[in-house]
Amino acid sequence: MNDLKIDLHMHSTCSDGTDTPEALLRRVKEAGITLFALTDHDTFQGYAKLHSLLREGDPRMLSGVEFSCRDEEGKYHILGYRFDPDHPAIREVVEAGHCLRMKKVEKRLERLASDLHVVFPEEDVRALLALDNPGKPHIGNLMVKHGYAQTKDQAISEQINKLHVRSEYIRPEQAIRGILGAGGIPVLAHPSFGSGDELILGEELECRIKRLIGFGLRGIEGFYSRFTPEMREEVLALAEKYRLFVTAGSDYHGSNKQVALGDTKLDKAPELPDGLRRFLAETAAS
Repeated sequence: MNDLKIDLHMHSTCSDGTDTPEALLRRVKEAGITLFALTDHDTFQGYAKLHSLLREGDPRMLSGVEFSCRDEEGKYHILGYRFDPDHPAIREVVEAGHCLRMKKVEKRLERLASDLHVVFPEEDVRALLALDNPGKPHIGNLMVKHGYAQTKDQAISEQINKLHVRSEYIRPEQAIRGILGAGGIPVLAHPSFGSGDELILGEELECRIKRLIGFGLRGIEGFYSRFTPEMREEVLALAEKYRLFVTAGSDYHGSNKQVALGDTKLDKAPELPDGLRRFLAETAAS
């Protein structure tokens, strides 16, 4: 066991979390976390807000972001850390990701209306589209509000997810290139999970990681709230084999997911893996 308390994967109201950046900082301090990163989807607006709130003695924060990516081989979530948020290389990717996300929301609203006769008042649609990075949880909450579903989770699983909206995504090499260009560290989030609950294990997982290394991937999330011990050991072995950085994240979304802040399973490790030690050393001056 070890007592290192870090969480490098969490979301705020700037994407699909339910805690404001201000509330999230309070929760981070209450949880005793000493190093954290806010990794909102396709935006780092929350990082800027949090950074302005930090005071001497507060937990240390890294710049962070999460990009949803897809190519011919599947879906990937690429995390970026310790980048310069003012650098054009990453701002270009953030803008591209945001535009694609907004198109996806508009397509979902169209399909809900045409396929399921789910229609929202214009003022609610305008408010939805005015959010920084709206997604399925926000649409699900609207469906509950107007009586189309009993719960947000029911709306997502039984209606929204069955629409099969054809969407465009950033490619993984595009996200990795943008993070590297801004001086950051690109990391594959929850490597054992693909799209939804799709499991990627064994040879398929190793091939995927090798392919991303070819694009410049430098790390993988080795400690994650939903990993089984077997998943964790497999990911850590691959990190050691390819000398990748290792990170730890809960994927906290507030009440949008049943995941506790700081639940990375890092406390289950008898000692820190070399990849995590190197990551901490690499980012110590951030």
